[in-house]
Amino acid sequence: MRLLHTSDWHLGRAFHRVSMLDAQAAFIGHLVATVGERDVDAVVVSGDVYDRAVPPLAAVELYDDALHRLADLGVPTVMISGNHDSARRLGVGAGLIGRAGIHLRTEPSRCGEPVVLPDTHGDVAFYGLPYLEPALVKGEFGVAKAGHEQVLAAAMERVRTDLAGRAPGRRSVVLAHAFVTGGAPSDSERDITVGGVAAVPSGVFDGVDYVALGHLHGSQVISERVRYSGSPLPYSFSEADHRKSMWLVDLDEEGAVAAERIDCPVPRPLARIRGDLDDLLADPDLTVHEESWVEATLTDEIRPDDPMAKLADRFPHTLSLLFEPRRTDSRPDATYAERLKGRDDHEIAEDFVTHVRGAGPDEEERAVLRAAFDTVRTDDVVREVAR
Repeated sequence: MRLLHTSDWHLGRAFHRVSMLDAQAAFIGHLVATVGERDVDAVVVSGDVYDRAVPPLAAVELYDDALHRLADLGVPTVMISGNHDSARRLGVGAGLIGRAGIHLRTEPSRCGEPVVLPDTHGDVAFYGLPYLEPALVKGEFGVAKAGHEQVLAAAMERVRTDLAGRAPGRRSVVLAHAFVTGGAPSDSERDITVGGVAAVPSGVFDGVDYVALGHLHGSQVISERVRYSGSPLPYSFSEADHRKSMWLVDLDEEGAVAAERIDCPVPRPLARIRGDLDDLLADPDLTVHEESWVEATLTDEIRPDDPMAKLADRFPHTLSLLFEPRRTDSRPDATYAERLKGRDDHEIAEDFVTHVRGAGPDEEERAVLRAAFDTVRTDDVVREVAR
């Protein structure tokens, strides 16, 4: 069976205030063309179809167009909800849509109920594990601790139990939306940390033939059988070095995996340039970036006048302008932004405690801080889902 693995479409999302709808529509066209040209047997979409729980109308129309075009090909599609999606909204009409071969899996309670698709060697069972927010699903899975590893392990136990009741040798595919240990994040993914831990070990998924992951925006190979497709388009400048693609996966009669990357069309390359303004405007080596989307970091000791306009004369698609003045004898200390760079909210809170009282928090106080941040993040998720 030949699968096309994609995820993280984020329909409706902009890139630094630039609409990506045309680029997203071009990707959908590329996806549909690839399905036909490469004799794909099934499409798997591993979450974050939309960028937010209540997407704009144009994004919903593009999603509707994608479903119609995939259904017209007669190629089954299995799709799960991600942490940006409203699972309940995405799942509306799932039973009816399923009759057209578009199988939506958005309910945690159905993790152990596969979509079974046949090929010449028998059946392949597709298990859709939507994004599982630990605080919201711990009751469903009967786990004492609300952590990502615990709820995913419980969901996978249901998958293995169902597989054990099926014919020997039955091949299996799991779709999941999670941060798996070994994956490299980017700036455009929403934080899903719970209890100070965001990642789960890949061993949670042992026992299946292929795991089609979503959530991280870079295409990555965790193991031969566990892969991220990554997002088809860039959504932050941290993705400047990404090769945007999908996985074309062949699953043979024994469940062995062979995979090929299929490149996705991107509207413009990304470029991160750094230096004093006059140097950036004169450097001939930067000519290659004049039609790119540009993030410029200026290192001038004194902030130049009207730098954005001057940059735009040479780089008309400059979207982000940062200032990181180089340190000199007259400016030896790091800026506030430099001190915070790369630190998460919990680390910043601990630094604040240290600054105020002269000593950092102890383990009990760290646990209180973690619980507070987890509660705020979970409350945000609950409010968004309820909208």
